[in-house]
Amino acid sequence: MTDSTARPILIFDSGVGGLSVLAEIRALLPHAPLIYAADNAWHPYGPRTEAEIAARVPALLGRLTERFRPCVVVIACNTAATIALSHVRAALDLPIVGTVPAIKPAGLASKSRVIGVLGTQATVRQPYVDRLVAEFASDCTVLRLGSAELVRIAEEKLRGHAPDLNDIKKIMEGLYDQPEGQSIDQIVLACTHFPLLRDEIATVSPPGVTLVDSGAGIARRTAFLTQDIVWPGARSAGRAIFTLSNDDVELLAPALTGYGLTEIDYL
Repeated sequence: MTDSTARPILIFDSGVGGLSVLAEIRALLPHAPLIYAADNAWHPYGPRTEAEIAARVPALLGRLTERFRPCVVVIACNTAATIALSHVRAALDLPIVGTVPAIKPAGLASKSRVIGVLGTQATVRQPYVDRLVAEFASDCTVLRLGSAELVRIAEEKLRGHAPDLNDIKKIMEGLYDQPEGQSIDQIVLACTHFPLLRDEIATVSPPGVTLVDSGAGIARRTAFLTQDIVWPGARSAGRAIFTLSNDDVELLAPALTGYGLTEIDYL
């Protein structure tokens, strides 16, 4: 057993969507010290080029690990993971958990053999997603939709603005109105922001559609990698780190506190 009181779990995302992953990790590891890092200076990642993300993420995580000495890094961002995961693993000498779109469980569960993949524009076009489809859902029709607007709505929800169901319904029509879209029975939430809108997406979706995300799987992998660590006896206060200081961060403070992140700092 290793006493790692001073070495937290570092959870990284471009924005605050990764809080959905943090919640799953907190549920499994309630006493683990957590640091949540959001690259709000570059948010959102979806419209960025692959080259920009592949350069930005390893450099930023290098700075974060040097400062906070985490025991494990969780990239709680589908876009960052599908593009930069291999670069991060090459740059950092510690366990890295990536976010993989939950295509495997969706493929296993689908009865209609028609699956939707809902993510950012950058994620849904990645060859990494193509490989997951080929390996785990090759007999399925897989329809994809990238939406930066849905990311914005999720972020605004955390700032206290109630989502407009009509806006979400219009976005989701971009998936359901595709050929065979009405046969979708599984939707992969391939952006960590989207579980924050699970109730709203379910409300505007046809009956029988199941929403699938990878948050619980990420938490289980993180727990496995840290199983030999003896955490502090008391629940640790979490810390949120941002790459840009602005008034918007203050609007997030109540939501961050709700996720156990009582301290805010900047990189």
